[in-house]
Amino acid sequence: MLVAEILKTKGDAVFTISPDETLAGAASQLVERQVGALIVCENDRVAGVLSERDVVRALAREGAAALGQPVRDHMTAEVVFAEPGEGVSALMGRMTDRRIRHLPVMKDERLCGVISIGDVVKCQIEDATREAESLKNYIVAG
Repeated sequence: MLVAEILKTKGDAVFTISPDETLAGAASQLVERQVGALIVCENDRVAGVLSERDVVRALAREGAAALGQPVRDHMTAEVVFAEPGEGVSALMGRMTDRRIRHLPVMKDERLCGVISIGDVVKCQIEDATREAESLKNYIVAG
């Protein structure tokens, strides 16, 4: 399955945040929107990704004072992207190798979605279930 197909099913909503927002504001948005990461954008450009992990690491390092600091100080600035034409297996490998859980999707230099590790796993489970069902039907048909 391709990234574009996943986005058709799950939608292309992307929750963004300014790099100047505080970590406390970002944490509130993560909870309010029920997501694991926000895409950090500055002037229509992806500047980073802020995940729940980034928030926890900031708190572990700096305590409650981190909550008043800007997102830019704690975001992951080296962003790994996906493209709509990529397959799920390529994404799984990239996410596993780099230990990341969210990939912003870019098309023609425009942010058009986000794929999470949960989306990838769900897709692989659906594919495996479909294949097992097909094999079962083939065997039963004789």
